[in-house]
Order: sequence, then C-alpha cells, then structure tokens
Amino acid sequence: MARKRLLLQAGALTGTLALALTGCGGGSESSSSTASGSSSSGNAAPSGDIRNPSTTKGGELKLAATSDFDSLDPARTYYGYGFEFNQRFLTRTLVQFQAKPGQAGTELAPDLATEVPMGTENNTVWTYKLKPGLKFEDGSPITSKDIKYGVERVFASDQITGGPDYVKCLLTVCDKDGASPYQGPYKDKAGLDAISTPDDMTISFKLVKPFADWNYIMNLPGTGPVPEAQDKGANYQSKPVSSGPYKIVTYTPGKSLMLDRNPNYDQSTDPVRLALPDTVNVQIGAQPADIDQQILDNQVDYAIEDVGVQSATQARLLNRDGSIQDAFKNRVSTQNTGYLRYLTLQTNVPPLDNVHCRRAVQFAVNKVDLQNARGGPITGDDIADNSFPPSLAGAPQNAAARYPNGADHKGDIEAAKRELAECGQPNGFKTVQASSNTPKSKAVAAATQQALERVGITVEVKSFDAAQYYASVIGSPSNVKAKGFGIADAGWGPDFPTGYGFYSQIVDGRKIKPAGNSNYSSLDDPKINQLIDESLEATSREAFNMKYQELDKQLMENATMVPFVFDRSLAAVSERLKNVYFNQGYGHFDLATMGVQ
Repeated sequence: MARKRLLLQAGALTGTLALALTGCGGGSESSSSTASGSSSSGNAAPSGDIRNPSTTKGGELKLAATSDFDSLDPARTYYGYGFEFNQRFLTRTLVQFQAKPGQAGTELAPDLATEVPMGTENNTVWTYKLKPGLKFEDGSPITSKDIKYGVERVFASDQITGGPDYVKCLLTVCDKDGASPYQGPYKDKAGLDAISTPDDMTISFKLVKPFADWNYIMNLPGTGPVPEAQDKGANYQSKPVSSGPYKIVTYTPGKSLMLDRNPNYDQSTDPVRLALPDTVNVQIGAQPADIDQQILDNQVDYAIEDVGVQSATQARLLNRDGSIQDAFKNRVSTQNTGYLRYLTLQTNVPPLDNVHCRRAVQFAVNKVDLQNARGGPITGDDIADNSFPPSLAGAPQNAAARYPNGADHKGDIEAAKRELAECGQPNGFKTVQASSNTPKSKAVAAATQQALERVGITVEVKSFDAAQYYASVIGSPSNVKAKGFGIADAGWGPDFPTGYGFYSQIVDGRKIKPAGNSNYSSLDDPKINQLIDESLEATSREAFNMKYQELDKQLMENATMVPFVFDRSLAAVSERLKNVYFNQGYGHFDLATMGVQ
C-alpha cells in the first residue's frame, strides 16, 4: 500500500524519538530481494516528519471504527486497517514494514527474523533465522514450526477464508484454476514439503518458481506464527494467540475490543514497535459523524479505518480555499492513501456480461459527482482515468483515457448510447448496485444511479453492513450472481508496493474464490493472467513494470472496472495523540509508535 503522502503542518521534532528503525536498503522501486539484511536501532526520524514526538509509556490509546474487523485471525483479515492493527499490535511476522514516515514505511525490517534475507537459487529459496527468546502470550517459545504451521493454515480454504493467499501457488504447483494440491494442516497432518524447519530457529521456503518479492509475502499477517495446540480453525478469530506487544482481553464483535500488554513480549527483540500505551481500546459501531466529534472533543484518539472525516466535519476544519484552519493545523492531515476507488462491473450478471453494456456504464458515469461523493478534490483526490495508482512504481505517465467521459469528466452520453446499441440494449436496462452502509459508499451509489439514469440504465441500490460487505456480499461470486449485483462500489490498495502486489488479487482469474473473493467482477481474461505470469519472469524492474502497464490497458478494454478516483484522506486526531505520521506501507497513520499524553 505504498503511496506518497503529505502530512500538513507537521510539528518539528524535539529531542530524540527512539523508533528503533532498521535500514534495509533500496528505494521505493527496489525489490525486497535487494535489501541489505543489516539493521540498526534507535535512529531518530527526520525533523518535521513526526507530529508530537514522544517516548513516554503508559495510558490508554482510544481508537474507533464504524464497523467491525473483517477478522482478527491474521490469516483471514484483508481490510487495510485490519492488516495494520493485527501486525502492529498482535502478530509478529518474519519481516515487517518499517515504522517510518512516508516512502520509508514501504521498506522492510527484520521482525521475528534476524535479518531481511536475500533469495538464493534464482530467488526460489528463502531462508530465515529466528531471534532467540521469542514467546507467545502464554510464555511458550515461538519456533520455526509455529511459523510453518501458520503459513500452512492459509491453504485450508474450507475454513481459512478472506485473507490473501499468495503462498498457495508460490509454494505448490496450482492447477489451471489456481487450486493447490495441498489442502492445509487440518486435512494433511504431514505438512508442506516446500517449507522446511531443520531446527527451531531456522525456516526455509522452496518456491516452485522465482519470485523476487517473497520478503513482502512474509510481511503479510497470515504468515505469522500460530501454535497448533491452540488453533481453533475458523473460530481462531475469536481470540488469536498474540506474538506481539499486546494481547486480547475482551472482544465483543460489533461493539468493542480491549487489548492489554502481553507480559511475555520482549521489546528488545523488536526493531519496529514502540508499544507505548498500557492498553488499547477500540470502540466499534459508532456513526462516522459521531466519531469525528469524539476525536475533536479528545474522547477518541484516532479512527483506524482512516477513510477521513465526513463532509460536514470537513467543512468545519477547512477554509474556503481548502487550507486547514489555524485551530486545527496540529491535528488535521491530508494524504494520498494509495487506494483506488472504483466500480466493479460483473462478468456473470446479464446484461453486464456483455462488454458493450459495461462500456456504456464507463462512458455514462459522472466522475466529478463520484469524486464529490468521496469528499471532493480535498478528500476525493484526483479523478482516475485508468486503474494504475500514479504513485505506484511503474505507473504510466500521461496515458490516454480509454473512456474519457468528456472533457469535463461528467460523462459522454452519446458514446454511452452507442455502446448500448452495440450490446442490444438501445433503451437501457435494469441492474442492481451493491453498496456498503458507510456514508461515502452510499453517496457513490447515489451518484452512479443518477448518472446512469441519463442513458436509460436504471439502478436499484442495496446497502449492506461494511464489516461483511467485501468478505461475504461482493466477495462471494455465487451471492453476486444470485442477487444480480451488476455493479458494486469497491476500493483497493496494494498488499505490497509493486504492480503484482496491487493487481494480482483483484484481476487474476485463477484466484477467483467461492468465499473471500477479491476479484469482484469474476474477471478471467487469459491475456491478463498471462501478463501476470510474464511479469514474474521479467529480468529487470523496468520490464516488470511494463507488464502491468499492458495489464492496465487490457483491463480497461475489458471494462470490468470503472476507476473514478485515487483516494485521499482528510484525517483528524486527538490533541493527546503522540508520534503521528503516515506510513505508506499501510496507507494509514502508523499504530506501531502511537502513544498518548
């Protein structure tokens, strides 16, 4: 989720903030395979990058979310804030995004491992040594076998659904539909031969094909250690065993989550997390406008979904020219989140299974209204004419729009009508749009409905709880088809900062899953699948990036995605929140170093 962000009016750094950061070499375009493996701790962050710096421990960090986590199981979470919350508080992995502001936050630091390793044997073998003294919350040692078991759980698709599953087809030879012959540890107790643990402190992965970005895969929460004796399969999410600085005390789904310090966490082994608060309290289910007010009243420190304040609150924080009012300059920031916001058009819901009907929608939408639905230019950011986030390495420069929507981005009605005639629906058609129940998603649905009505496309909007929207509403192809969801509101940020980390889970037809699916349009285009495969064989980063530029063009030809804005967030925090900075690895403020007054 690596993107350039702007932290406005950041306070000057006073004193030394011991972030215990590491250096792993390379810039934003570098493969993790070029990382140096060396690490150092105690480096102070650059002046001006961190607001309200502090190293003071204690207090309660108060967080809020409008909807629940998709899952607390590290292998099943796929919401951006679920990723970060899990990794910064509960689950340690072999490597971890650095706790640094900006682009440096996309680089990797050793976490459970002693270093960020280089791949060997043409990047098909990756070996990690564990640090001594690592423990779970109950005091039992973390061994290489716990990490092996955690990775193997990802293969158990009958119980472990929803999270990213890159490991499946990198550690085993998948069939043409992307299915792995290994079914996970619940069915195959023998384990996966591709993962070897010669001793408790060593784990090695043998890939079936070269993959230079494997270290990024080992940064995903689903690769963290899980003690087999305490695994409850699909129910593990109720109280996963912590390997991080905090453990779950109470969790009431849809209402609240309380964390306390993990007494067996050894911070001397952790180069990333400061673990400043004594407790972390998450209130779940409040209305967005209420959360905004609680933050401004210092009753809540931060909204972890970090989709930005609501429009009414935005008007209170900004001057007419879009600048932040003086009273809020130390509490409000705007940043590019790295997410693409788009409409997904279904390939298996008539008449949108016809490419010309999909192209009619592409031409008919009013992207200015869609931008305004996301908060306008301040928080909606730039209108998107293609799918490739401009700050991702390799993004095409000044690429012509496949569906220009007129010079003002408000729609090309005549072009839309021509496409309707081509698809055999000259008078338009009826379809259903799925939406989450968040205010911005509802506003996107209303803007879509109004724009398409101009060309005779009647849209019925159905809204669903945000906690389950991606996982089981539009993430279930059978549900999408049965309910006739021809259109759905969606957003996506990279799992890691490369073209593969952005596109592979949302357009690869071989990764369509019956549950927890993120290829929301069920697109299965052999050309796109081939471009993804060819990218992994590229001998240079430039050649790798070119494959994804080609992929973007082919995706636009298919018309299954209507990109409309590259996301921006106008976020507010409490006055008592310390160490506030935006980490581009997650696309959120970094929880790893947050403290409170």
